[in-house]
Amino acid sequence: MKSRHIQYTIRSVPESVDRVLRKKARLEEKSLNDILVHSLTVAAGLAGMPENHMDLDWIAGTWIEDKATNQALLAQRKIDPELWK
Repeated sequence: MKSRHIQYTIRSVPESVDRVLRKKARLEEKSLNDILVHSLTVAAGLAGMPENHMDLDWIAGTWIEDKATNQALLAQRKIDPELWK
């Protein structure tokens, strides 16, 4: 599931702010939008915070073999023939 993106329209941006943001975008070879989103993220105190995901992709491929865990899983997989009559 992709994260939802919201659009903003910002008015009355001072020329000095516009000039600094555009210069920053040019120097970092990024779009003005990328610079603005990053600036808003930092201002909101979310810089460096993990992105909130609605899936389990972050855990895929992280299984670590563990003898005790494997034994517990094997014990759970035993079929009791008496329960299946």
